[in-house]
Amino acid sequence: MKVLVVGGAGYIGSHVVRALRQRGHQPLIYDNLSTGHERLARGFDLRVADLSDTATLSKSLKGCDAVMHFAAHAYVGESVQNPRKYFYNNVQNGLQLLHAMLDTGVLRIIFSSTCAVYGAPDKVPITEDMPRLPVNPYGVTKLTFEQALEAYESAYGLRFAALRYFNAAGADSAGEIGELHAPETHLIPVIFRAITGHGPGLEVFGEDYPTPDGTCIRDYIHVSDLAEAHVLALEFLESSPRLAVNLGTGRGYSVKEVIAAVEEVTGRRVPRSVGARRVGDPPVLVSNPTRAQQLLDWQAKFSLREMVITGWRWHQSAIAAGVVP
Repeated sequence: MKVLVVGGAGYIGSHVVRALRQRGHQPLIYDNLSTGHERLARGFDLRVADLSDTATLSKSLKGCDAVMHFAAHAYVGESVQNPRKYFYNNVQNGLQLLHAMLDTGVLRIIFSSTCAVYGAPDKVPITEDMPRLPVNPYGVTKLTFEQALEAYESAYGLRFAALRYFNAAGADSAGEIGELHAPETHLIPVIFRAITGHGPGLEVFGEDYPTPDGTCIRDYIHVSDLAEAHVLALEFLESSPRLAVNLGTGRGYSVKEVIAAVEEVTGRRVPRSVGARRVGDPPVLVSNPTRAQQLLDWQAKFSLREMVITGWRWHQSAIAAGVVP
């Protein structure tokens, strides 16, 4: 299939386009490069344009069989401070994409959603049947788009998959691509920046949570496992009209456990201090990935240690190339 990958020059999107090509599909990257990087799109057909550019978008959709949508702002704190930016891009521009798809007859979409749609759940592991009650504008915009997909499936026959990620981590095993965020907020690359001197020491946000070591626990999933799930979801839509699944490992790690894994792999001590809790940080967020495993015949393969190894390899190569994450 020919697939328009919106946001395909970003962290997860760039891994997905490679997984699509390996599976025999034809990806076309559509990215405005506001947070994506041309470097991550090398070797692929790239259209540099915004979703608000309806003429270029419609032209790019012609001949496509499906869309994968990664083009969203994704900083929780920023969404609280500037919700206008998030509703404009994540909802309004997302609807522009859906309307262009309907107008060009492209009726299949894989949506990069998030566990943030669940908010602060009462229990873990989190299943897809639990209430979607986001607690910040970022999560609200993702839920709003999921609801649009549900309505458009019922009204227009749009087939969709909403893939709710937990904490993406790691990098391509070949070391070709990895995380390039500005600012960087993901825990593992923030630790890498701290131990290489490209960022400040790590601030641990609270160590008085009701967890075994007092720090927050999260479900980390390797980006290549995510990429594989996207391709399988695309193929799943050939026979089913909708899909909404969690993508995680079902195993949580605390901040201190992640720090220990990085120190073991790199042989370097992580400089750190302990600060106050961040408002709204749940103590534990862990997925129940059973539905994705059953429906997609998919299983997360990479361990936390492998996430750290591949991420560290990429980080070192990015430093050597002068592209400091």
